[in-house]
Amino acid sequence: MKTAAIICEFNPFHNGHKYLIDKVKSEHADCVVAIMSGNFVQRGDVAITDKFERAKTALENSCDLVVELPTVFALSSAERFAKGAVQISDALNADILAFGAENDDISTLSRLSELFYDESFNLKVKEYLINGEYYPKAVSCAVSEIYGDDYAEILSGANNTLAIEYIKVLKETSISPVAIKRIGASHDSFESSNNIASATHIRKLIQTNQNYEDFVAEKVPYHTNIKNLETAILYKLKTMSKEEIEKLPDVTEGLHNRVFESARYSNSLEELYTNLKTKRYTLARLRRIVMCALLSITKDDVSNDAQYIRVLGMSQKGATLLSGAKLPLVCKFPQDYDKLNDTARNIIDFDLKAGDIFSLACDDSGCYKNELKRKLIKI
Repeated sequence: MKTAAIICEFNPFHNGHKYLIDKVKSEHADCVVAIMSGNFVQRGDVAITDKFERAKTALENSCDLVVELPTVFALSSAERFAKGAVQISDALNADILAFGAENDDISTLSRLSELFYDESFNLKVKEYLINGEYYPKAVSCAVSEIYGDDYAEILSGANNTLAIEYIKVLKETSISPVAIKRIGASHDSFESSNNIASATHIRKLIQTNQNYEDFVAEKVPYHTNIKNLETAILYKLKTMSKEEIEKLPDVTEGLHNRVFESARYSNSLEELYTNLKTKRYTLARLRRIVMCALLSITKDDVSNDAQYIRVLGMSQKGATLLSGAKLPLVCKFPQDYDKLNDTARNIIDFDLKAGDIFSLACDDSGCYKNELKRKLIKI
């Protein structure tokens, strides 16, 4: 049985995700395992609805196994996000890693991934960073110098950028990359095509009570709003010292001073991000830093490799994938939790904390069930 891993957020699960899974199962694999971000996501936000609801929808739409990407990876840069997810894919003995990309030519994506091991290329990137460019722009400019604008244009696709990070990490495994051409609306677009809209567009429709059901596989039962956490976030940042802020992931080059000062003089999240934003730092990076502050995640916490596999749900076929797992399985609390080593428990504790804080972000505060009371989803 050939197994494909898909690294995802399903935030929410939409027709584009269904297309990807169906394409993989019809052309490349017998079984699909989804390594899915939990209650916080890589753009530095809470998920639109909880991980168990999203896992259930994925299983009902041809996924065979859904496991959680730990929060410390889900709230990380593309490099660490990819590393943690690929390690879990490898621990589940996946044969291929399938992903959507604007460019589905693996040879081109692989060639671009090799650049990051080229000392002259990295020196070029550093030059652009010194001149004040933020990292993605610095990489794009360096690629343009070496390979030309056509290759730099490839890097402008958000999914292409993540695909390159996957390919870099896959070199340490026996897993083969498979790129599926992305169809429909582009990343972060507010337009739709062929009943496929971007997750950004769908979240906006959900949160403003507009019709979104043409784009999703199943109606979202309830949703979150980051504004519900605004007071908690501002309180946390305003009470942190510069030394504590400096220990947050992705805080470098004196950024802790800017975060410290901005927090003191900001009275809303919008004002905070306006005060923090510069040409040097992407908004997504700043949002992740703020979410890590809220959850008390530090640089040390994100430096570890994947330690366990947290199972959210499975089909009968998916259950067969667990027997050969190379990492400890967490299916039940507290039994499986108690068997973990200290490092693994520290990582999973952030997932539990993320669940508690996620409940405060829900517009309907009574809808979220404590995850220690949630059972595996089986279909």
